[in-house]
Amino acid sequence: MLARRMGGFGNFAISFSVISILSGCMTLYGFGLGTGGPAVMLWGWAGVGLFVLLVGMALAEVTSAYPTSGALYYMADRLGGRRWGWYTGWLNLLGLLGAIAGIDYGAALFTGALLNLQFGFDPTPGSTMLVFCAILLLHAVLNLFGVRLVSLLNSISVWWHLAGVALIVAVLAIVPDHHQSASFVFTGFVNDTGWSNPVYAAAIGLLLAQYTFCGYDASAHLSEETANASVSAARGIVRSIWVSWIAGFVLLAGLTFAIQDYTGTQNSPTGVPPAQILLDALGTDGATALLLVVIVAQLFCGNAEVAAASRMVFAFSRDNALPGSTLWRRVSSRTQTPVPAVWLSVVVACVLALPSLYSPTAYGAVTAINVIGITPAYALPILLRLRAGDRFQRGPWHLGRWSRPVGWLAVVWVALVTVLFCLPQSSPITVDSMNYAVIALAVVLVLASVWWYVARRAYGTPDASSYGSDREQAEIAEGIV
Repeated sequence: MLARRMGGFGNFAISFSVISILSGCMTLYGFGLGTGGPAVMLWGWAGVGLFVLLVGMALAEVTSAYPTSGALYYMADRLGGRRWGWYTGWLNLLGLLGAIAGIDYGAALFTGALLNLQFGFDPTPGSTMLVFCAILLLHAVLNLFGVRLVSLLNSISVWWHLAGVALIVAVLAIVPDHHQSASFVFTGFVNDTGWSNPVYAAAIGLLLAQYTFCGYDASAHLSEETANASVSAARGIVRSIWVSWIAGFVLLAGLTFAIQDYTGTQNSPTGVPPAQILLDALGTDGATALLLVVIVAQLFCGNAEVAAASRMVFAFSRDNALPGSTLWRRVSSRTQTPVPAVWLSVVVACVLALPSLYSPTAYGAVTAINVIGITPAYALPILLRLRAGDRFQRGPWHLGRWSRPVGWLAVVWVALVTVLFCLPQSSPITVDSMNYAVIALAVVLVLASVWWYVARRAYGTPDASSYGSDREQAEIAEGIV
């Protein structure tokens, strides 16, 4: 059984760390420069953030009623039945593992840029992959020490992110002699996608914001390790979104005002456009110092995501939903950490990022995997809660009379972005430029369907050597038993 050693702030901190504006905003900033440019990045962030807040509020309401490590899939199971829970769990798992790949590969790109500035390191796909594997190994080891260390690192991460954003924006506002105009920052449109339709290009550009605003379900996944989880986990979800929404807008505006050479930023020899902005505006020493701030924040983010994903693997295996469940649900008696689940999470994340070795657009696809996996998994419990009507028994944190309108807006938004991010991101469509996120989604759905017919009788009925199903743990969390 997992240990309840995390407080309310720690629960908020893990979702805030996973959202990580210094990871998502920075790693996809170059993507945003060519898919709508400044206007789409800034106003897209504002609009997407609003809809994500609605999704988060609706999800928080359901989380308050069902605070367990299984989180989304357990909610769907209780509200819609075993098959709904099964597919929600597989989608959630795909999104969480895609998030680890996206976050830690992004950290590897920024680490390569830092090494390039300091030592002339050549950030080739091969060398970046080696750095990526080293970061995955670091995060696996840190997660083996137990939830207290994870909670401590996440608490530090909150202040590191907020102070880091304030420092970066302040330095970029004060030091450079030249800044872009407000007209450029808020209305400048750039379309380098190869698609002639500007609306399509702008829609694709929303991936920057939607990818960044993923992972707030971490508060739900850590609920079995959180005191007063039915309130703390719900508050953690909502608070992490609105704090990130405000801080992220400030960060994006600060970076965009400081661009000295747009084309040079896009084609930076460092391989990371934000690094070029810092280099042009501040020089090598200043850029190196701020890149270090960003990289540490990204490492915090990746560590938190490994914690969330491993708890999902553990909980899903506890209900016999994965091949090899008996192994993946094992918990260390010393640290009360699901050790095999941690290792499985980082290994699969590594596999998801392997196409980056040969495809320059693969990173965008990895981030899309995160969105099209995890975002529908957010909406399914919300949809089932709406369908349940008065049968849904609210927890202590709820939306009252706003529950249905907020819920329906959330479901419609998720349906829209899921379709959107399955579409090709650049033209012409080739083997190198295709969006293989839809392939990953199809593979997971096929695997889930095949495994359903193999393991459905065992699903939700663990053997006597396990720690109990997610249903049993939920009853403990809710005070039923």
